[in-house]
Amino acid sequence: MKVAVWDTYVTKKDGNVMHFDIIAPQEIRDPNIIYGYGKDYLKTKAQDGQALTSKECSFCHIETLRPQWEEEINKKGYFILEMENC
Repeated sequence: MKVAVWDTYVTKKDGNVMHFDIIAPQEIRDPNIIYGYGKDYLKTKAQDGQALTSKECSFCHIETLRPQWEEEINKKGYFILEMENC
């Protein structure tokens, strides 16, 4: 399976910037679905309500599914790869 990686930078309520990737099946091309995944994730980090649009989140590249992402993608439809300030 191939997945799309969406590079995401969201300003947190404290002013720091979170950097994470939203990883979803490559067939999902609607940015609004991807943004919805990101907003669901932000809720889990008490950052709901923060802006997540094309300014904060953009398609980066396609890559091969990694085994550590597969279970969550099968369950939720996406995987969040936390990178900075998450």
